Amino acid sequence: MIVTSPRSLAGSLTLVAAVLLAGCAGEGAGSRDTTRLTGAGASFPNPIYTRWFDEYHRATGVQINYQSIGSGGGVRQFSQGTVDFGATDSPMKDDQIAAIDGNVLHIPTVIGAVVLTYNLPSLGDAGMSLDGETIADIFLGRITKWNDRRIAALNPGVALPDAEILVVHRSDGSGTTFVFTDYLSKVSPAWAQDVGAGKSVNWPVGLGGKGNEGVTQQVKQLELTIGYVELIYALSNDMAYATIINAAGNGVVPTLATASEAAGSAEFTPDTDFRVSITNADGEQAYPIASFTWLLVRQDDDNRDRALAIRDFLEWMTSEEAQAIALELRYAPLPPEVVGLVKTRIQGLTSGGQPLE
Repeated sequence: MIVTSPRSLAGSLTLVAAVLLAGCAGEGAGSRDTTRLTGAGASFPNPIYTRWFDEYHRATGVQINYQSIGSGGGVRQFSQGTVDFGATDSPMKDDQIAAIDGNVLHIPTVIGAVVLTYNLPSLGDAGMSLDGETIADIFLGRITKWNDRRIAALNPGVALPDAEILVVHRSDGSGTTFVFTDYLSKVSPAWAQDVGAGKSVNWPVGLGGKGNEGVTQQVKQLELTIGYVELIYALSNDMAYATIINAAGNGVVPTLATASEAAGSAEFTPDTDFRVSITNADGEQAYPIASFTWLLVRQDDDNRDRALAIRDFLEWMTSEEAQAIALELRYAPLPPEVVGLVKTRIQGLTSGGQPLE
C-alpha cells in the first residue's frame, strides 16, 4: 500500500499506511497495522515526545506508542529490531552501528542542558559560579568543602559555608550522565584519565539517585548537596543551579537560548550522521553542558510503508509548529541551520535501496 504523506498540520491530513507494530513475531509485511508506530528510549525528551505524538495523532490518526526506558534501552531495542525507532541522549558507538551494518541515522530533535543544582540555603539569592575543572574535582572528591579556595575565587563576596560537600549522581545508566561526563572529560585531564565519559561510570564519591527524578529529590531534601539534572527538572522544581564558565571564559546561565547557541556552534558536513558533541562548545554565550537528543531511524528500511510513515512524522517534527511546542515545554528547539540539514537528510531515506517517492 502506498502512503499519502502529511506534510503539515495545516489542512486536511490523512495517512493511509501499513506499518508493522514492532515485535509482533510471525507477521509478514502484508499484515501490518495501518496507523501505528512504536518507539522506545530516552527519558529526558519524554514530555516533548508525548506531546508531539499526541498532536500528530489528532492531526493524522497515526498512533505512536513510546516507552520511556532510557537511552541504553532505546539503542538496544532499536538494534534488536523490536521497535520501529529508538531514542537516545547519547549517540550510538561505532561498534554498535557496525553490528547493524550501519543502517541507522541519528535525527536530532531538541536540545537539552544539564545543570549543576545545589542546596545551599545560606546563599539566599546570591547564586553560584563554577568552572569545569572545579566541577570535576568536586565529583572526583578532590574538593570537599563548600568554602574551598577555588570555589571562593569563583564567587567573590559570597558567604560560602564551612561544610562538607555532599555529591549526588545518577545510580542508573543515562544519557544525562553521558553528557555530563563527556563535558568533564573535555575540561579535566584528571577526569578523562580516572573516570572518563559514559552512560554509567565508576563514581569516586557521592550518593546515587535513580533518574533525574531521584537526583532532584536527593538535592531538594538534603542541604549541602550538589548534583546534575536536566534543566527542565531544575526549572520544574524551582531549584538553584550554577552559572558555568564556558570555553570563551564567560559565565553563562543555562537557558534555552544559551543551549541553542551551543548547538548553533556545531559544524556539520552535508553527509553528517549528526553524531556531534556540543559540550564545551565555542560561542560567547554557548552553555557548555548541552547536547542534542536523537531519534534513531533506519537509513534504509525494508518495509516501504513504515519508512514513509516515519519520514512523514520527521518532516512534521521539523516544522515551525512542532519546534514551537518545544519552547512551550521548556526544551531548546533546533537552530534553523540544523533544521534545514535534517530536512535534507530525511529526503535521503530509502526502502530497499530505492527513494521513497
